[in-house]
Amino acid sequence: MVFSSIEFIFYFLPIVLLIYYLAPKRAKNVVLLIASLAFYAWGAPDFFLIFIFSMICNFLITKKMHNTQNVKPRKLWMALSLILNIGLLAYFKYMNFFMDNLNAILEFSHLSALRFTRVALPIGISFFTFQSISYTVDVYRKVSEPLHRWYDYLLYISLFPQLIAGPIIRYNTIADQLVDRDIPITGRVEGFRRFTIGLGKKVLIANTMAVLADEVFAMDFHSMSSGTAWIGILAYTFQIYFDFSGYSDMAIGIGRMLGFRFSENFNVPYISQSISEFWRRWHITLGGFMKEYLYIPLGGNRISKGRTYFNLWLVFLISGLWHGASWTFVLWGIFHGTFLIFDRLFMLDILKKMGRFPSILLTFFIVVLGWVIFRADTVGGAIDYYQALFAFRPGTTVLISRQGYLFFVLAILFSFLPALKIGDKWMGLFFNDASTKGSSIILFIISIVLFFLSIGALAVTDFNPFIYFRF
Repeated sequence: MVFSSIEFIFYFLPIVLLIYYLAPKRAKNVVLLIASLAFYAWGAPDFFLIFIFSMICNFLITKKMHNTQNVKPRKLWMALSLILNIGLLAYFKYMNFFMDNLNAILEFSHLSALRFTRVALPIGISFFTFQSISYTVDVYRKVSEPLHRWYDYLLYISLFPQLIAGPIIRYNTIADQLVDRDIPITGRVEGFRRFTIGLGKKVLIANTMAVLADEVFAMDFHSMSSGTAWIGILAYTFQIYFDFSGYSDMAIGIGRMLGFRFSENFNVPYISQSISEFWRRWHITLGGFMKEYLYIPLGGNRISKGRTYFNLWLVFLISGLWHGASWTFVLWGIFHGTFLIFDRLFMLDILKKMGRFPSILLTFFIVVLGWVIFRADTVGGAIDYYQALFAFRPGTTVLISRQGYLFFVLAILFSFLPALKIGDKWMGLFFNDASTKGSSIILFIISIVLFFLSIGALAVTDFNPFIYFRF
């Protein structure tokens, strides 16, 4: 059940909100926990017991670690928690990848391939695993106190607005809200507005771009024209941004309606003037997690330049692998890690001399090239697509509907308008709390219009993909 579905919008969410608002304060977490577990069971019933088992084990292990005073046993309990969480992620997400590559090596060596049962991927495992790790590590570091009630912990891990696709909520940023939070009327209104913005981005722009991108990437890369190849990858570039940022906006909006303040996950990344800035604006919570729990423990910036560059490269290799069990994701991570090293070596100086807008265009061009690797099913497919992009040849073309042209233009405007001062001001009105009563009313009316436009679009088609369900 995705947020942009009729079932969620008209049945699940209204029922949950009604019961939640009517419930006494002491029962609100229980109501949310039941709703969140039902939400997960709806989407992944086969993995529900594993999900519950992993949460209970991690809660008990972390509690034992917190109550242990000696340093060595505390480290052993933390290590056990990490083994449990990373082990489950490794098995479910990477076992098929490992076995496929092992069999490829065996076949290359003229040996018989091993038979194995393919492992299904539980939805949301990449996200709730990171939150489990955050809880244990934050308690180990004594950054935050552990939760005393088991159902509060289960709620932190399973909270349905961010369970499937984030944002990744680090425990120390939400610990206080889990046990005490206010739910003002203004927060509910602002949450609804943020939800409708995300819904519009997902349904109106991302879904339209997805139709075009899927059509192009289903074509024969060897015969398509270069113009079609560029249209396809640009469509995917806007699809993945409006798809994922739209889903994050919906999650943040639902969180506000429930009294939570989740971390922002996107900040108009396509106006970045360098790859380093891009990663401060794209999937912000993943970047924050990787920095806090991997890059800094590896030494951060406190070590030699060579080791720092290697750590950057390693972090982004792991980040790429986190996105998916495929060599294309690994190469995508290496691609961005390499450009981050280039930034530190020489690129930032070059980009600074180029000026703001040329830097934005060059950075966007690099990001688009990276999305080719991310979107392609195989490394060979990515190479073929690059050849189509830069062959500058005629060939098979794709037809774009009027709706496609319209939303292509809107995608460009909403992606790059914030680079202008006036555009940044107007975009800020939608994502920040309304400053005046008049602006609040106007934005609420816009939200209502956007909501019904999105519902109308959902009513006429069952095409409603979500990219990050793959991860």
